[in-house]
Amino acid sequence: MPQTKFVLDEKDLPSRWYNIAADLPVPLPPVIHPGTLQPIGPSDLAPLFPMEIIKQEVSQERWIEIPEPIRDVYRLWRPTPLYRAHRLEKALDTPARIYYKWEGVSPAGSHKPNTAVAQAYYNQQEGVRRLTTETGAGQWGSALSFACQQFGLECKVYMVRVSYDQKPYRRIMMEAWGGKVVASPSMETAAGRAVLARDPESPGSLGMAISEAVEEAAQREDTKYSLGSVLNHVLMHQTVIGLEAQQQLELAGDRPDVLVGCIGGGSNFSGFTFPFLQQKLAGKAKNLRVIAVEPQACPSLTKGEYVYDFGDTAQMTPLVKMYTLGHGFIPAPIHAGGLRYHGMAPLVCLLYDQKVIEAVAVHQNPTFEAALTFARAEGFLPAPEAAHAIRVVIDEALRARAAGQRTVIAFNYCGHGHFDLSAYERYMTGKLEDYEYPAEKVREALAGLPQVKG
Repeated sequence: MPQTKFVLDEKDLPSRWYNIAADLPVPLPPVIHPGTLQPIGPSDLAPLFPMEIIKQEVSQERWIEIPEPIRDVYRLWRPTPLYRAHRLEKALDTPARIYYKWEGVSPAGSHKPNTAVAQAYYNQQEGVRRLTTETGAGQWGSALSFACQQFGLECKVYMVRVSYDQKPYRRIMMEAWGGKVVASPSMETAAGRAVLARDPESPGSLGMAISEAVEEAAQREDTKYSLGSVLNHVLMHQTVIGLEAQQQLELAGDRPDVLVGCIGGGSNFSGFTFPFLQQKLAGKAKNLRVIAVEPQACPSLTKGEYVYDFGDTAQMTPLVKMYTLGHGFIPAPIHAGGLRYHGMAPLVCLLYDQKVIEAVAVHQNPTFEAALTFARAEGFLPAPEAAHAIRVVIDEALRARAAGQRTVIAFNYCGHGHFDLSAYERYMTGKLEDYEYPAEKVREALAGLPQVKG
């Protein structure tokens, strides 16, 4: 019988994270202070992050050791399995060989604890008592609530209003781990009150929730801020995914031709693909295609501009160069809440700008169609975010069928859809909407970009 699961032993758990900053084709543009318009230094970030995280954020070292207390918590679910999707291949009648890295086996049900555990540990080591954060779909808030519980920290989560309403069970999950959850925009911060004054019915956005979490962290001595995507150190923590996948594909006797990951801020895509991109950047895998998949309703890479912008709505964060739809852009309330971010990780943006990776935008309905095709073949019900990757995997597999090619396709299956059943119900009853790219709203948001050269 052909092998389905490729499982590593706990002794094979990576002992180091991979930092792609050491191998970039061109230097990453500096992060800019919005007041001075000069590159920021460690002192500018100290109110929000512990010093070890700041060091990792700017590090050019290729490998960074994973402390044993972090690896000890990782062992609850890592290494995660790699699956050969035999049943999906058969359903598609494709000669392509399809693999998926299954990150939904973590306590929170997604890839997010890979960095949440690390961030909670470094904060606890520096005497921090509380962490604030934002969450879209609730995956990140769940992960940080779990991680804070592991290291004895309090956790405050600003959850985007539309997801807070759509996914009450995610909120309950966070609260079960001791997290305090409030819907964003809220009346608890000046940033939230300002938004509600303009629009009392605001659905919220990740940019707004970031503003609220950053504001609270900056005002309290005992509190730091924790971000679940976008920043360099977050993407680096996630590389345990790709490092394991490399070992597992070797066990399977295959080398990938195409890698696929959904993308909102960039963490799961980067964690899966960056270790493979090391080989591509070194000229050892020149033909490897790496595809980032985003929603048509919030197409940062495929429709955004590569310029300096704020990471949040209230303009409290430093300026980073990224593909952005404008920090004032409020995405439509699609069910893939984790992909509703106006910008993108600077590292991912640089790689896209340098044409090292590709990007595709897809609509909700074909995405859910792909999710059901996958679920009915493989059995697992994917999160809407992960389903974006599955849509493109299926498209690539059908392309391989048409060409008669035995293409090896691998993707990161970053989380389960157990809390997304209302979205599946809407799709199956024909009530799910496809939101067109809002060109006019994006133009309005881009008109308010800060004027920074670079």
